[in-house]
Amino acid sequence: MGEEENVAAEPVTETKPLSERDLRVSDDEREHVVGVLQKAIGRGMIDLDEFTERTDRALASRTRGELNAVLADLAGLYHPAAAMAAAPSYAPPAGYGGYSSGRRFELNAKYSSLVRSGPWVVPPELVVRNKYGATKLDFTEAQVQSPVVHIELDAKWGSVEIIIPEHAAVDVNAISDVKFGSLEDKTRSNGHMGNPRFVLSGRVHGGSLVVRHPRRGLFG
Repeated sequence: MGEEENVAAEPVTETKPLSERDLRVSDDEREHVVGVLQKAIGRGMIDLDEFTERTDRALASRTRGELNAVLADLAGLYHPAAAMAAAPSYAPPAGYGGYSSGRRFELNAKYSSLVRSGPWVVPPELVVRNKYGATKLDFTEAQVQSPVVHIELDAKWGSVEIIIPEHAAVDVNAISDVKFGSLEDKTRSNGHMGNPRFVLSGRVHGGSLVVRHPRRGLFG
């Protein structure tokens, strides 16, 4: 018999892809979270002792997951990076086949109100046309199919109200034509990070376009 060769087994190493929570955070992100905690004190959501404890945790955080945990139970207060990691997964309800890829879904109304709210399914591309009627699109409980939703507006002589979740953002830079009306982004999220991100385009004539977050309180 030949001599057996003893070959040392080399350790097997695997490189797992980093998740959003594993990414390292910067000093600017830590300081931003401290600013969010200061807002929480002003709203009576935490006391001074909690603020001190959470601030220490925020400043000691190394990863996005650790930093997000500092704000996890503070409803309505989000760090932009935390929103990206904590936002819900956007899948249609069970039994729903979804919209065809690349197909723009249209909502049309005339001389009447156009309202979408509750747990409605939102396609990646949406065209909204309304003449002589108010339009309200509430995405608070919506099932959004993609991280970016393109909404083309064609509204004449009627107001448009768009309500987006706290963790979402809006982009109104492609609204090309506003006449006899106004455009107001109450979320102040234009151009910021957010998930999902609602990109608005088109025109609004003879009415206001308002983008806001859900109202808080008993009568909101």
